[in-house]
Amino acid sequence: MSSLQIDAVLSQIRSMQSQVRGLSSQAQEAPQAISAYRPDAAAAPGSFANVLKQGLDQVNAAQQKASSLATQFEQGVPGIELPQVMLEMQKSSVSFRALTEVRNKFVSAYQEIMNMPI
Repeated sequence: MSSLQIDAVLSQIRSMQSQVRGLSSQAQEAPQAISAYRPDAAAAPGSFANVLKQGLDQVNAAQQKASSLATQFEQGVPGIELPQVMLEMQKSSVSFRALTEVRNKFVSAYQEIMNMPI
């Protein structure tokens, strides 16, 4: 992986971090009260549910992009090269594994809370 590609990945990570920080600062500046008794209430902008949904959307987009590039490469579209396809496939694979780990930690924490004595 070249230095330019590493810099591009790092800049993407930094932009995601700034987005998450911006969402959490917005939530702190203007907190929205959401009743626990209203299941139809919208989630706050910086809520865990929104951050998780954004993560899912980004992983989904990465997988769709990798799949699209792979299909284009298989069809022989000019300008699509194997290293580019492999890089996108690896990015989507890593992001999916990270999402799976987050899910596993969340399930583990939920099970631990449920097993606590009342």
